[in-house]
Amino acid sequence: MTLYPASRERHESELSLADLRGDSALMAPHWVTPASPVPVPVSPALIHGVVVPAASARLIDATAEYGG
Repeated sequence: MTLYPASRERHESELSLADLRGDSALMAPHWVTPASPVPVPVSPALIHGVVVPAASARLIDATAEYGG
């Protein structure tokens, strides 16, 4: 295996959080968010037949420990 010395130029992985936030702030005006329709409420009586696997239920139940 041949090893090549890393160049001294800055790599993307070396960007700081401040750099990333600054770049994002510059791009934000270019992003257009379409208006989304307001969701219509659904009666709980109409929601039936939902099956949640036991493993998924345990996973969701355990997240309360982290969300605090």
